[in-house]
Amino acid sequence: MTERKERADMDTTVSIITVTYNSAATVRDTIESVLRQTYAPKEYIVIDGASKDETLTIVQGYEIKFIEKGITYKVISEKDNGIYDAMNKGIRLATGEIIGLINSDDWYEDIAIEKMIAVYDRSRFDLFFADLRMHLPSGKTFVKRARNRRYATSRDWNHPTTFITKEMYLKYEYRCDTIHDDYDLILRLKKKNVKTEVLNEVLANFRMNGTSHEKNIKKALERIKVKYHIYKNNGYSPLYIIECIVTEVAKLIVK
Repeated sequence: MTERKERADMDTTVSIITVTYNSAATVRDTIESVLRQTYAPKEYIVIDGASKDETLTIVQGYEIKFIEKGITYKVISEKDNGIYDAMNKGIRLATGEIIGLINSDDWYEDIAIEKMIAVYDRSRFDLFFADLRMHLPSGKTFVKRARNRRYATSRDWNHPTTFITKEMYLKYEYRCDTIHDDYDLILRLKKKNVKTEVLNEVLANFRMNGTSHEKNIKKALERIKVKYHIYKNNGYSPLYIIECIVTEVAKLIVK
C-alpha cells in the first residue's frame, strides 16, 4: 500500500466537496474514504441541505479526525436550491488548486487523489476523470470505463472520479437548471477544448440508486427530454436524441 503523504510535502492543493441531504445511511462511507486518501486533501467541505435525519450529527462527529490529519474541515448546513446550487456553494468556498466532488452515496478508492495528482504533475490538465465501479442494488458490480473522444456521451464520463481546476469551475459554474447540470458542464468544457486527461483505473465507487437511475419508463422519458435539451443548448446535432435514448434504455435493462 502506498504510504500516506504528509500535507507539508505536497505542492498541489486539493479541495474535496460532498453535498448531502438525508444521507445518514451512506455518508460515513464517503467521509471515511476521504480520510483514507494516500494524498491528503488540503480541505474537505461538506454542504448539507438542512437534513432532517442524523446526517449532520454524523458529519460533525468527524471533525477531530480531520483536524488530527491536518485537513481543514468545513461543514455548512442550510436550505439550498438543489444539489448543483449546493455544489456551487462548496466550489466558491474551496481554496484548493484542484476540486473534487464526491456525493454522499459514493466513495473514493484510497489512492484516488494520489493517482489524479500524478497525472496533473505531468500535464497540468483543466479536467480529469477516470474509471468508476458501479454498484447495482442487486449487489453486482461492473466497471464503467472512461474515454475522451470527439463524440460526446455521458457513457464515457464518470462524475465521482472528476477533478476540475478551481479556475475552470469559477469560469463555468453549474447552471442549476436540471438534474443533468453536471453533464452540461462537461459539454461546455468540451466545447471550449479545455485540456482533458483520462485515467483508465478505478478511482471511485457509485451506488446506482439515485434519481438519475430510477428504473421507470416515465422517468426515463423525462431524462431523455432533459438530456436532449442539454445537447441542443450546447450546439450538438439533433441526432444526439439517439444517444439519449440508448443511454436510458441501457439503464432500464441493466440489473
